[in-house]
Amino acid sequence: MSISVGDKLPEAQLIRLGAEGPETVSLSEKLAGRNVVIFAVPGAFTPTCHSAHVPSFIRTKDQFASKGVDEIICISVNDPFVMKAWGEATGATEAGLTMLSDAGSAFTKAIGMDFTAEPVGLLARSKRYALYARDGVVTAFHPEESPGTCEISGGEALLAAI
Repeated sequence: MSISVGDKLPEAQLIRLGAEGPETVSLSEKLAGRNVVIFAVPGAFTPTCHSAHVPSFIRTKDQFASKGVDEIICISVNDPFVMKAWGEATGATEAGLTMLSDAGSAFTKAIGMDFTAEPVGLLARSKRYALYARDGVVTAFHPEESPGTCEISGGEALLAAI
């Protein structure tokens, strides 16, 4: 069963690559008292994630800010080194998006959004989705039916819903 509107997001320890190496990031601390957009992708550098999903949130970042969104976080089941490189390659880091690693898929599994596609090497990855949370409570949730599409989970679609 996946997370849904009205649910409180669980605590998770995510990872980012800081100046001195990998750093643990408490999701509950990032969410406390804040309006946050989270979008998740099946994998960094994969075609739809790279050419559609991340760019949609770069394009809409200022519009989200004007609606009171404090931070936009991208989560992927990749290591923090890959997430840092991907953030730089896409311009997401420069645009101010936060790129976080759910390396062990713990958060992804806790919210019921994991999947495996062994033929293409995707093990315990995240389904594609976007959500809006106020103080950690999900107020909008847009999961995609297919990992290769970015329609309802794109920046423009979530922006229109909040």
